[in-house]
Amino acid sequence: MRKKGRSRMGTFNWPIRLESIDGKQSLQLDALVDTGSFYTIVPTSLLKSLETVPTEKVGLELADGRRVLWDIGEARAMVYGRSVTTLVAFGEDDVDPVLGAYTLEGLRLSVDPFKETLVPIPYARA
Repeated sequence: MRKKGRSRMGTFNWPIRLESIDGKQSLQLDALVDTGSFYTIVPTSLLKSLETVPTEKVGLELADGRRVLWDIGEARAMVYGRSVTTLVAFGEDDVDPVLGAYTLEGLRLSVDPFKETLVPIPYARA
């Protein structure tokens, strides 16, 4: 997780669309791609606008070393026309969205850090 305006070496931003589970609400985000983050993190106010419901609290260790208990819930994520139901963490409202490894794997996308792009995986290992 990062505060707005800060960047980390080896990360880049990518557009992602999030939808409510029922598909009635959606939003477009510019998210920091961070394979070191397990969950996709979205400001709580944005998840509430999607009517995303917290399903449980999980312990997370943030990039700055803090340990927090945050709510997680489910939303639908879309990149490159690929769509998956994924877990999202209800982040603080002053952070940029983060596209984490759980969602990337669900979308069958890998990261090319040199070209700063997401690469569709045509075949996943069974």
